[in-house]
Amino acid sequence: MDTVKRATVYFDPDLHQALRLKSAVSSRSVSEIVNDAVRRSLAEDASDLAAFEERASEPSLDFEAVVKSLRKRGKI
Repeated sequence: MDTVKRATVYFDPDLHQALRLKSAVSSRSVSEIVNDAVRRSLAEDASDLAAFEERASEPSLDFEAVVKSLRKRGKI
């Protein structure tokens, strides 16, 4: 079994109240809700990093050149 680590986290009072209400309504602990939110956030970060890695070999585009091209073609 994994050991649980304890941490002190300070929440904005309104956010803390919302967490407590969500906990009561969902019959889940605040810790479960926070753990799930952190997992989702980290998974999103991992997905973003994977996308950056996949596209690392793509050529870079010069922003100014792209804007000029869009203007020239009447897109902006």
